[in-house]
Amino acid sequence: MRGLYVHIPFCKSICSYCNFCKRVPRQGMIINYLKVLEKQFNELSNTNYDTIYIGGGTPSMLTLEELTILLNIFKNVNPLEYTIEVNPESYTHQKGLLMKEMGVNRVSLGAQTFNESHLKTLKREHTNSDLFFAINDLIKIGITNLSLDLIFALPNQTLKDVKNDLKIVSKLPLKHLSYYSLILEEKTLLYKQYLNSEFEANELEAEMYLLIIQELKKLGYLHYEVSNFAKAEKYQSLHNTLYWNLSLYDAIGAGAHGFDGENRYYYSCNIEKYLQAPEKIVNQQKQEVLIGDYLIFSLRMLKGVNLNKVKELFQIDIFEKYPELTKFLDEDYLEINNDYLKVTLKGLFFLNQIELVFV
Repeated sequence: MRGLYVHIPFCKSICSYCNFCKRVPRQGMIINYLKVLEKQFNELSNTNYDTIYIGGGTPSMLTLEELTILLNIFKNVNPLEYTIEVNPESYTHQKGLLMKEMGVNRVSLGAQTFNESHLKTLKREHTNSDLFFAINDLIKIGITNLSLDLIFALPNQTLKDVKNDLKIVSKLPLKHLSYYSLILEEKTLLYKQYLNSEFEANELEAEMYLLIIQELKKLGYLHYEVSNFAKAEKYQSLHNTLYWNLSLYDAIGAGAHGFDGENRYYYSCNIEKYLQAPEKIVNQQKQEVLIGDYLIFSLRMLKGVNLNKVKELFQIDIFEKYPELTKFLDEDYLEINNDYLKVTLKGLFFLNQIELVFV
């Protein structure tokens, strides 16, 4: 399996919580960017991809003409899963028709929350009406594999607020949900706003997460990764699974990250430099780091770490290499089931501490 990640770093405005590579474009910048992106794609040695994921930034903010140029770059690729990220306020019926025509079969919609006050805190520009229109229109067009991004543990968010968000989720025809706990990233507006406040992770955040797990299970969602839920196994994110399994994925675009099977690489987020000449920056990965990454990602998958596969891939016994793991087994944060080392429900709340064993 091999994937391609394509980064579109442009946004109409900057959300207060976002730490991704992004900027508000100058006139003419997007067209020039797409020319460089196409050249970069044409220089790839292998373009037979199982997945394509176009993320950002806000890919859907491109005009219809720009979006046509972008999607035409990949017109000869026929991936199993072809995802594009969409912000509801920049979606139009014409863009949806174009996506369908060009082979896009999965759309990831950025909702974050349905609460208008919290949307303002996050500096999101869409309304719930924008979101519901995009969902209904995409389904009418024939793109039914829809994923929604939501965030919990927002500043001043209550348990009741999360319950209300989940009630709305229950009425939406979704196939997948990514439900993340807010992380206050440095260099974001929200980080600066709450830097000296008492806003921090606490028991309420744990209550919210438990509520989300329980309610989504009732709604028929399969909890397959710490922050990801699918209506059925076939709707699990194939592209993200490549990341989690340390499979190969190429990357193009400013700020895009890839993995060639041995080393990770990325392109500078400086768009002016990228337009002049994309510079591929390679991070040489030691075997130790790859083992740690594999185990961290595998534990985040609810099916857990295949202990036999670890021996086969890395020629190690996981408990000899990481004896601290036995403590987490004794405390019921981890369990072994059919040769898989898995995180328990209790352990999900302490996963960050468990992962430190592998760092």
